[in-house]
Amino acid sequence: MTDHILIERPENAPGVQVIRLNRADKKNAITRAMYQAMTDALKGGDADEAVRATVFLGSEGCFSAGNDLNDFMAFAMGGTMGREVIDFLHALAAHGKPLVSGVDGLAIGIGTTIHLHCDLTYASIRTEFRTPFVDLALVPEAASSLLAPRLMGHQRAFALLAAGDGFSATAARDAGLVYAVVEPGAVEEQALAAAGRLAAKPPKALAIARHLIRGDRVDVASRIDEEAGHFAAQLKSPEARAAFEAFMARR
Repeated sequence: MTDHILIERPENAPGVQVIRLNRADKKNAITRAMYQAMTDALKGGDADEAVRATVFLGSEGCFSAGNDLNDFMAFAMGGTMGREVIDFLHALAAHGKPLVSGVDGLAIGIGTTIHLHCDLTYASIRTEFRTPFVDLALVPEAASSLLAPRLMGHQRAFALLAAGDGFSATAARDAGLVYAVVEPGAVEEQALAAAGRLAAKPPKALAIARHLIRGDRVDVASRIDEEAGHFAAQLKSPEARAAFEAFMARR
């Protein structure tokens, strides 16, 4: 397991598993190995009765800048999202325990869409959510094209996923993407406390309630694959090649 993903069981939050992005020097950009490590943790948490809730955390000032640039360029050359990415998205959508996230600072691409799968998200006041998919001639992922309109309504979802507009923490809360906005130093504390409260509840009753609220996830899994197909096709397109070249030139 890569040390860029830390799997923790905090003593002050019994029953809680933490998946922590730990690549702060690269703004927690997610590599294939990191996706695989998170998939393993999600599946391991599902299989472990001692785990009753899972928390995603990043670093101080940055949740994630999205896909690792080198891996992303390899995806572009190969015309695929990468099996590790798809496996993670399916494991995320299918995870059977409550999902809580704590977000501080930058949340780009998958750094935003991951929270659409979370049951409670706590964001610091300085957080910015943004998905520049279309700017790179690509399409939404993580079933965000299905989940965001359900959660936020068409126009806000379009602004986030197609127009590429940034959402502040308060705007994201007003849109339903975030449960609570807190001070930067309180993000982890609040997320762990919420997960701890969930972990202390009767697990079967909580699982049934969560299933009823979230509904059948078959359509979510299907949308993940549909988006991935369009994503792969766009990666091979001339407009994507031009967008990548322009992006690299700016860097």
